[in-house]
Amino acid sequence: MGLRDENGGFVFDSAMLRKQANLPSEFLWPQEDLVEAQEELNEPLIDLGGFKRGDEVETARAAELLSKACSEHGFFQVTNHGIDATIIQAAHNEIDTFFNMPLDKKLSLRKKPGSLNANGYSGAHAHRFSSKLPWKETYTLLHHENDPSNPNIIVDYCKSVMGEDFEHTGWICQRYCNALKELGLLITELLAISLGVDRFHYRNFFEDCVSMMRCNYYPPCQNPGLTFGTGPHCDPNSLTILHQDQVGGLEVFSNNKWKAIRPEPGALVVNIGDTFMALCNGRYKSCLHRAMVNRNLERKTIAFFLSPREDRVVRPPQELVSPEEPRKYPDFTWPEFWEFSQKHYRSDVTTIDNFIKWKLSSKPSGTFTSTA
Repeated sequence: MGLRDENGGFVFDSAMLRKQANLPSEFLWPQEDLVEAQEELNEPLIDLGGFKRGDEVETARAAELLSKACSEHGFFQVTNHGIDATIIQAAHNEIDTFFNMPLDKKLSLRKKPGSLNANGYSGAHAHRFSSKLPWKETYTLLHHENDPSNPNIIVDYCKSVMGEDFEHTGWICQRYCNALKELGLLITELLAISLGVDRFHYRNFFEDCVSMMRCNYYPPCQNPGLTFGTGPHCDPNSLTILHQDQVGGLEVFSNNKWKAIRPEPGALVVNIGDTFMALCNGRYKSCLHRAMVNRNLERKTIAFFLSPREDRVVRPPQELVSPEEPRKYPDFTWPEFWEFSQKHYRSDVTTIDNFIKWKLSSKPSGTFTSTA
C-alpha cells in the first residue's frame, strides 16, 4: 500500500518508496514485459559539426548514417550539436529544484485528470492510470517561443504558478528550450536531406512549433526487476531530444530485441516519434523504447519534445508519395493526436494506428484516399 490522495489516487512519495522492498501492486508489470536487454544497440553517433559548417562530404555521411538508423529503429545520438555544456548543466541542476520540493507543494502543482494542459507535476502518471505505473516523477513545461503575446512563457509560468522564487528556474529552462528548439530545427534539415526532399521543407513546417520540456526523475527501486521507469512506448510527438546523465537505463527495441543504450558524455539522444513517421510517410520508424530503474542509483533526464503548431496539417511531402508508396496516414493535426494520446489511449507501439482508426470511425463523413 502507499499514500492516497483525497480521491483515492496513488501518491508517489519517492522519499518513502525508494526504501520499500515490496513494491505497491500499482507498479507491477507482467513478467513477459520485463525481459532484460542482453546487448547494447550499435546506434550511430552522428557528428553535426561538418553539417553545420556546410561540408558536403560530412553532410552526406551524416545523412547516410541517419537514414540507416531511422529506417531500422528511429534512434541516434548527436555530437557537436552546439548546445553549450553550461546551459545543459544549469538545466540539470534545476531538476533538483523541481523534485526536492515538499510533497504537498508538488501535489499542488499536479496535472489535472483529463486536462490537455501539458504543464505541471506528475507522480508516476497516477493522475491518468491506476496500474502498470512508471517508477518516476516528471515535471513538464510548455514552450512556444514564437508566441508574440508571451515570448517567455516558461518564465511566466514558473513565476505565476510555482512562485516568485522560481523565476530563476524559469529563465534557465526557457534558455534551454530556446536552444533545443534551434537544434531540433537543424536536425529536421538533416532529416529532409536524408529523405531526398527539399532541405528546408521540415524546418519551415516546424519553425513556429509547439514544444515541451520534461524533467524526469527515476528514484532508486529496491526491486527493479518488477517495474519500469517508463514502460515500452513510441512518443506521439515528432522528435524527442534527450539529455541523460551517466547512470543508464534507456533501452530501444531493434531487430525484435531490447537493446541497452550506453550514455555518451556530451551527446544528445534523438528519436523519431509517431508524428514524424506520418510526415515522412512511414519511411522512418517511430522509436519503440523504455526506461529501466536502478536498485542503488537515481537517474535524471531532460526530454525536449518537438511538435507542429496547432493548425499545421500533418501530411508528407509529395516526393514521398507515389503509386508504389501510397499515403499510409490520413491528414491530421497535432492537437487531435495529443488529445487522443491523453484522453483515449495509453501510448504504446500502436498509438498512431489506433489514433487513425479512432479518427476515421469518429468522423464517418471524412474520406481518406491512400494515393493522395
